[in-house]
Amino acid sequence: MTFHEKLIFIDLETTGANLINDRITEIGIVTVNADGDIDRWSSFVNPGRPIPSFIQDLTGISDRMVATAPTFETLADTVRERLEDGLFIAHNARFDYGFLHHALARAGHALSIDVLCTVKLSRRFFPEEKRHNLDTLIARHGLVPEARHRALADADLLWQLWEKLTASMPSEIFSQAVQTLRQRPALPSATDA
Repeated sequence: MTFHEKLIFIDLETTGANLINDRITEIGIVTVNADGDIDRWSSFVNPGRPIPSFIQDLTGISDRMVATAPTFETLADTVRERLEDGLFIAHNARFDYGFLHHALARAGHALSIDVLCTVKLSRRFFPEEKRHNLDTLIARHGLVPEARHRALADADLLWQLWEKLTASMPSEIFSQAVQTLRQRPALPSATDA
């Protein structure tokens, strides 16, 4: 890893936690290009099914808000292009990567990209701390949330965390940790669609 690598901070909101049955309702991506330019992109996604009330309460995303949004299949080419040639960074990355992998597969695309989980990164640098959820990291590092449980705002929090961590430790230590923790997730042998 170099500090000149394209960084892709991503967060999703979904109808639930089941990769097969639930669907994405919002995508937020903060891309930091190798030249330092920052691009923020987000979209509601029509999940094609009702959003459970507890998810609506958590995220503030209602069925009405996504009713006229594009389907994931409509957004698939754009999402795939935004994820190319960079490091996929998410909080609990297995969740976000898994949902995107399945959604892209249903749309006829493959996802194969190096992934870094900011939960694992936080555990690496702060092993004495018991909690590493995003709310805890906001308080611990003085991050400034625009909103919580909204995709673009949460992706932006990950960018803020990255900036705080890189500013507070020697670059070789940070770079070594990222290199150790980054991985290319194994693709399942058969994708349930």
